[in-house]
Amino acid sequence: MIWLCITALLSFTQVTSDQNIDTSRIRVFPAENQSIAGVFQVSRLNDRNQPEYSFNASEARWLCSSLGVKIASKAQLQEALTRGLETCRYGWIDEHYAVIPRINALINCGQNQKGLVPWRALVTKEFDVFCFNESDAATQLKDATTDSPLNRSDYSRQTQFPSKTSNPTWGPPSTLASPLTPKTIHSEAQPAGVKAILITLAFAFLLTAIIIFAYMKMRSSCVLSSDMKQQQENIQTEEWTCVKDIKETKTAAQKDEKIEVEDNAS
Repeated sequence: MIWLCITALLSFTQVTSDQNIDTSRIRVFPAENQSIAGVFQVSRLNDRNQPEYSFNASEARWLCSSLGVKIASKAQLQEALTRGLETCRYGWIDEHYAVIPRINALINCGQNQKGLVPWRALVTKEFDVFCFNESDAATQLKDATTDSPLNRSDYSRQTQFPSKTSNPTWGPPSTLASPLTPKTIHSEAQPAGVKAILITLAFAFLLTAIIIFAYMKMRSSCVLSSDMKQQQENIQTEEWTCVKDIKETKTAAQKDEKIEVEDNAS
Protein backbone atom coordinates (compact mmCIF):
# COMPACT_ATOMS: atom_id res chain seq x y z
CA MET A 1 0.00 0.00 0.00
CA ILE A 2 2.85 2.39 0.85
CA TRP A 3 4.56 1.77 -2.49
CA LEU A 4 1.27 2.29 -4.34
CA CYS A 5 0.89 5.67 -2.65
CA ILE A 6 4.49 6.58 -3.51
CA THR A 7 3.97 5.56 -7.14
CA ALA A 8 0.78 7.58 -7.40
CA LEU A 9 2.45 10.60 -5.84
CA LEU A 10 5.42 10.29 -8.19
CA SER A 11 3.09 10.05 -11.20
CA PHE A 12 1.21 13.16 -10.07
CA THR A 13 4.32 15.25 -9.45
CA GLN A 14 5.75 14.03 -12.76
CA VAL A 15 2.98 15.77 -14.70
CA THR A 16 3.21 19.03 -12.76
CA SER A 17 7.00 19.29 -12.81
CA ASP A 18 7.98 18.50 -16.42
CA GLN A 19 7.73 22.13 -17.45
CA ASN A 20 9.53 23.56 -14.39
CA ILE A 21 13.04 22.04 -14.79
CA ASP A 22 15.54 24.12 -16.72
CA THR A 23 18.19 21.66 -17.88
CA SER A 24 20.47 24.52 -18.93
CA ARG A 25 21.16 25.32 -15.27
CA ILE A 26 22.36 21.94 -14.04
CA ARG A 27 25.80 20.83 -12.93
CA VAL A 28 27.22 17.35 -13.36
CA PHE A 29 29.70 15.84 -10.90
CA PRO A 30 32.45 14.63 -11.26
CA ALA A 31 32.27 16.21 -14.73
CA GLU A 32 30.58 15.74 -18.06
CA ASN A 33 31.47 12.36 -19.62
CA GLN A 34 33.53 11.52 -16.52
CA SER A 35 31.23 9.31 -14.52
CA ILE A 36 32.53 6.75 -12.04
CA ALA A 37 31.26 3.25 -12.78
CA GLY A 38 28.59 4.99 -14.87
CA VAL A 39 27.31 7.06 -11.92
CA PHE A 40 27.28 10.86 -11.76
CA GLN A 41 25.49 13.43 -9.61
CA VAL A 42 23.28 16.18 -11.04
CA SER A 43 22.64 19.44 -9.17
CA ARG A 44 20.72 22.61 -10.10
CA LEU A 45 22.53 25.95 -10.05
CA ASN A 46 20.80 28.99 -8.54
CA ASP A 47 21.08 32.61 -9.69
CA ARG A 48 24.46 32.90 -7.96
CA ASN A 49 25.68 29.84 -9.87
CA GLN A 50 25.76 27.79 -6.66
CA PRO A 51 24.32 24.26 -6.42
CA GLU A 52 21.13 23.92 -4.40
CA TYR A 53 18.74 21.07 -3.68
CA SER A 54 15.96 21.42 -6.27
CA PHE A 55 14.55 18.02 -7.26
CA ASN A 56 11.92 15.93 -5.53
CA ALA A 57 11.81 12.18 -6.17
CA SER A 58 9.67 12.48 -9.30
CA GLU A 59 11.67 15.36 -10.78
CA ALA A 60 14.92 13.54 -10.07
CA ARG A 61 13.79 10.48 -12.02
CA TRP A 62 12.53 12.62 -14.89
CA LEU A 63 15.75 14.63 -15.02
CA CYS A 64 17.90 11.51 -15.51
CA SER A 65 15.48 10.34 -18.19
CA SER A 66 15.69 13.72 -19.98
CA LEU A 67 19.48 13.30 -20.07
CA GLY A 68 19.08 9.95 -21.80
CA VAL A 69 20.07 7.87 -18.77
CA LYS A 70 18.41 6.25 -15.75
CA ILE A 71 18.34 7.09 -12.07
CA ALA A 72 21.05 5.12 -10.26
CA SER A 73 20.23 2.23 -7.94
CA LYS A 74 21.77 1.55 -4.56
CA ALA A 75 23.89 -1.30 -5.97
CA GLN A 76 25.21 0.90 -8.78
CA LEU A 77 26.06 3.67 -6.35
CA GLN A 78 27.78 1.17 -4.05
CA GLU A 79 29.96 0.07 -6.96
CA ALA A 80 30.80 3.70 -7.77
CA LEU A 81 31.69 4.27 -4.11
CA THR A 82 34.15 1.38 -4.16
CA ARG A 83 35.74 2.97 -7.25
CA GLY A 84 36.20 6.35 -5.60
CA LEU A 85 32.96 8.35 -5.93
CA GLU A 86 32.60 10.69 -2.94
CA THR A 87 30.38 13.75 -2.56
CA CYS A 88 29.05 15.95 0.21
CA ARG A 89 25.53 16.35 -1.14
CA TYR A 90 22.51 14.09 -0.87
CA GLY A 91 21.00 12.72 -4.05
CA TRP A 92 17.93 10.66 -4.89
CA ILE A 93 18.41 7.03 -5.98
CA ASP A 94 16.06 4.50 -7.55
CA GLU A 95 14.91 3.09 -4.18
CA HIS A 96 13.06 6.39 -3.38
CA TYR A 97 15.44 7.74 -0.76
CA ALA A 98 18.52 9.95 -0.78
CA VAL A 99 22.13 9.03 0.00
CA ILE A 100 25.59 10.56 0.32
CA PRO A 101 28.52 8.38 -0.80
CA ARG A 102 31.35 8.87 1.71
CA ILE A 103 34.82 7.33 1.68
CA ASN A 104 36.14 9.44 4.54
CA ALA A 105 34.13 10.53 7.57
CA LEU A 106 33.60 14.30 8.02
CA ILE A 107 31.70 16.07 10.79
CA ASN A 108 29.84 18.41 8.43
CA CYS A 109 29.24 15.81 5.72
CA GLY A 110 27.04 12.73 5.93
CA GLN A 111 26.73 12.83 9.74
CA ASN A 112 30.39 11.90 10.14
CA GLN A 113 29.71 8.44 8.65
CA LYS A 114 31.26 6.40 5.87
CA GLY A 115 29.69 4.37 3.09
CA LEU A 116 26.27 5.14 1.63
CA VAL A 117 24.72 7.44 4.24
CA PRO A 118 20.90 7.32 3.77
CA TRP A 119 18.22 9.94 4.33
CA ARG A 120 14.72 8.47 4.14
CA ALA A 121 12.79 11.64 3.61
CA LEU A 122 9.40 12.32 2.04
CA VAL A 123 9.33 11.99 -1.75
CA THR A 124 8.42 15.69 -1.95
CA LYS A 125 11.67 16.78 -0.29
CA GLU A 126 14.26 18.22 -2.66
CA PHE A 127 17.79 16.86 -3.16
CA ASP A 128 20.21 16.32 -6.01
CA VAL A 129 19.98 13.11 -8.04
CA PHE A 130 22.39 10.32 -8.94
CA CYS A 131 22.06 9.16 -12.56
CA PHE A 132 23.50 6.05 -14.20
CA ASN A 133 24.95 5.89 -17.73
CA GLU A 134 24.98 2.24 -18.75
CA SER A 135 27.24 2.76 -21.77
CA ASP A 136 29.83 4.59 -19.62
CA ALA A 137 29.76 1.73 -17.11
CA ALA A 138 30.29 -0.85 -19.85
CA THR A 139 33.17 1.15 -21.37
CA GLN A 140 34.86 1.58 -17.99
CA LEU A 141 34.45 -2.11 -17.22
CA LYS A 142 36.00 -3.00 -20.58
CA ASP A 143 38.90 -0.62 -19.98
CA ALA A 144 39.42 -2.04 -16.48
CA THR A 145 39.51 -5.55 -17.93
CA THR A 146 42.00 -4.50 -20.59
CA ASP A 147 44.24 -2.80 -18.03
CA SER A 148 44.01 -5.71 -15.61
CA PRO A 149 47.39 -7.13 -14.52
CA LEU A 150 46.28 -10.49 -15.83
CA ASN A 151 46.35 -9.12 -19.39
CA ARG A 152 49.71 -7.32 -19.20
CA SER A 153 52.79 -8.95 -20.69
CA ASP A 154 54.97 -8.00 -17.72
CA TYR A 155 52.55 -9.74 -15.38
CA SER A 156 52.54 -12.85 -17.53
CA ARG A 157 56.32 -12.88 -17.46
CA GLN A 158 56.29 -12.52 -13.68
CA THR A 159 53.86 -15.39 -13.22
CA GLN A 160 55.67 -17.90 -15.43
CA PHE A 161 56.56 -21.17 -13.73
CA PRO A 162 60.24 -21.61 -12.81
CA SER A 163 62.35 -23.68 -15.16
CA LYS A 164 63.58 -27.15 -14.33
CA THR A 165 67.10 -25.88 -13.66
CA SER A 166 65.99 -23.22 -11.18
CA ASN A 167 63.95 -25.66 -9.12
CA PRO A 168 64.65 -29.34 -9.75
CA THR A 169 61.58 -30.43 -7.76
CA TRP A 170 59.22 -28.76 -10.25
CA GLY A 171 58.26 -30.33 -13.55
CA PRO A 172 58.53 -28.56 -16.90
CA PRO A 173 56.22 -25.54 -17.33
CA SER A 174 54.50 -27.19 -20.27
CA THR A 175 53.52 -30.10 -18.04
CA LEU A 176 52.28 -27.90 -15.17
CA ALA A 177 50.31 -25.47 -17.28
CA SER A 178 48.89 -27.87 -19.84
CA PRO A 179 45.09 -28.09 -19.75
CA LEU A 180 43.30 -31.37 -19.24
CA THR A 181 42.33 -32.92 -22.54
CA PRO A 182 39.17 -35.07 -22.83
CA LYS A 183 41.43 -38.15 -22.89
CA THR A 184 43.12 -37.27 -19.61
CA ILE A 185 39.80 -36.36 -18.03
CA HIS A 186 38.41 -39.75 -19.05
CA SER A 187 41.45 -41.58 -17.71
CA GLU A 188 41.18 -39.73 -14.39
CA ALA A 189 37.47 -40.41 -14.11
CA GLN A 190 37.83 -44.11 -15.02
CA PRO A 191 38.92 -45.36 -11.56
CA ALA A 192 35.92 -43.71 -9.99
CA GLY A 193 33.63 -45.42 -12.54
CA VAL A 194 35.20 -48.82 -11.94
CA LYS A 195 34.87 -48.34 -8.20
CA ALA A 196 31.17 -47.51 -8.58
CA ILE A 197 30.62 -50.63 -10.70
CA LEU A 198 32.39 -52.84 -8.15
CA ILE A 199 30.33 -51.39 -5.32
CA THR A 200 27.14 -52.01 -7.29
CA LEU A 201 28.10 -55.63 -8.04
CA ALA A 202 29.03 -56.27 -4.41
CA PHE A 203 25.70 -54.89 -3.27
CA ALA A 204 23.86 -57.06 -5.83
CA PHE A 205 25.70 -60.18 -4.68
CA LEU A 206 24.98 -59.37 -1.04
CA LEU A 207 21.30 -58.82 -1.77
CA THR A 208 21.12 -62.11 -3.71
CA ALA A 209 22.79 -63.98 -0.82
CA ILE A 210 20.33 -62.50 1.64
CA ILE A 211 17.37 -63.56 -0.52
CA ILE A 212 18.72 -67.12 -0.92
CA PHE A 213 19.41 -67.41 2.81
CA ALA A 214 15.91 -66.19 3.65
CA TYR A 215 14.40 -68.67 1.17
CA MET A 216 16.41 -71.60 2.54
CA LYS A 217 15.51 -70.69 6.10
CA MET A 218 11.84 -70.42 5.26
CA ARG A 219 11.93 -73.77 3.42
CA SER A 220 13.70 -75.54 6.28
CA SER A 221 11.10 -74.14 8.65
CA CYS A 222 8.34 -75.55 6.49
CA VAL A 223 10.01 -78.99 6.31
CA LEU A 224 10.56 -79.04 10.07
CA SER A 225 6.97 -78.10 10.70
CA SER A 226 5.80 -80.88 8.37
CA ASP A 227 8.02 -83.45 10.13
CA MET A 228 6.76 -82.41 13.53
CA LYS A 229 3.19 -82.73 12.35
CA GLN A 230 3.87 -86.19 10.97
CA GLN A 231 5.52 -87.25 14.20
CA GLN A 232 2.58 -85.96 16.18
CA GLU A 233 0.19 -87.95 13.99
CA ASN A 234 2.32 -91.10 14.44
CA ILE A 235 2.34 -90.65 18.20
CA GLN A 236 -1.44 -90.24 18.23
CA THR A 237 -1.81 -93.39 16.09
CA GLU A 238 0.42 -95.40 18.42
CA GLU A 239 -1.49 -94.19 21.45
CA TRP A 240 -4.79 -95.17 19.86
CA THR A 241 -3.38 -98.64 18.98
CA CYS A 242 -2.17 -99.17 22.55
CA VAL A 243 -5.54 -98.21 23.94
CA LYS A 244 -7.25 -100.56 21.55
CA ASP A 245 -4.96 -103.43 22.45
CA ILE A 246 -5.53 -102.82 26.14
CA LYS A 247 -9.30 -102.86 25.65
CA GLU A 248 -9.14 -106.08 23.64
CA THR A 249 -6.87 -107.74 26.24
CA LYS A 250 -9.20 -106.67 29.04
CA THR A 251 -12.22 -107.99 27.15
CA ALA A 252 -10.49 -111.37 26.51
CA ALA A 253 -9.50 -111.64 30.19
CA GLN A 254 -13.09 -110.99 31.26
CA LYS A 255 -14.34 -113.72 28.88
CA ASP A 256 -11.77 -116.19 30.24
CA GLU A 257 -12.83 -115.45 33.80
CA LYS A 258 -16.47 -115.94 32.92
CA ILE A 259 -15.78 -119.32 31.25
CA GLU A 260 -13.72 -120.45 34.25
CA VAL A 261 -16.49 -119.47 36.66
CA GLU A 262 -19.04 -121.40 34.63
CA ASP A 263 -16.80 -124.48 34.54
CA ASN A 264 -16.37 -124.39 38.32
CA ALA A 265 -20.10 -124.10 38.79
CA SER A 266 -20.83 -127.12 36.67
